[in-house]
Amino acid sequence: MSTCEVPAVPELHPALERRFSPVRFDLEAAVTSEHVDTLLEAARRAPSAGSSQPWMFIAGIRGDDVHARLLPHLARSSSQWAPSASLLMVNLAQVQVEGEPEWEYSEFARYDLGQAVAHMTVQGLSIGLDAHQFRAFDRQAIEAEFAVPTHWEATSMTAFGVADHLPGEIRAAGTSRERAGRDDIVWARGRVLSGIGPTSAPRADSAAVTGGIFNDRLGLDPS
Repeated sequence: MSTCEVPAVPELHPALERRFSPVRFDLEAAVTSEHVDTLLEAARRAPSAGSSQPWMFIAGIRGDDVHARLLPHLARSSSQWAPSASLLMVNLAQVQVEGEPEWEYSEFARYDLGQAVAHMTVQGLSIGLDAHQFRAFDRQAIEAEFAVPTHWEATSMTAFGVADHLPGEIRAAGTSRERAGRDDIVWARGRVLSGIGPTSAPRADSAAVTGGIFNDRLGLDPS
């Protein structure tokens, strides 16, 4: 069993509560090889379908050769803020079987990579590093720059560093901290009322209603 401090009442971890995607990083904050090793270790321990582990990473610390090679391939939008991050990480997914371009390696490859990156992001918070995940870069150019094999894909990037602004202080596209409510993201769930046990009556905002909203958004007949 994993061991960690368990609060008397379940609550969101403070690091996750404070998490946001910075668009300006502290240029004085340095990342060491030990930081990078810790992030990679967190990714390495992520779960994956069949333990396939369909991920690899390109890590560039600000000021090193890898970082310098990444910068020209950022899109105009990300080039305005990502270079100030202490570390740029390219997140690669194995999408095909090597030597068999028609064979998908795993239908879960990108999902599994996302889990590894999420592990890395949470680990970053625990060692004082904020993170901003993004896709604004030239995928083909980065793959060519680093001779990434054709059965791998540069799926996303993550900028790690220490935020140089407070949440919401700088408005930027795609970085809103507004979130749908808990009831808005649940298709269906059972509920246990204290001292009563599981409820049997459906909630008015449960699957039937949510399904109708979903169908409306897709232009489908809810019947």
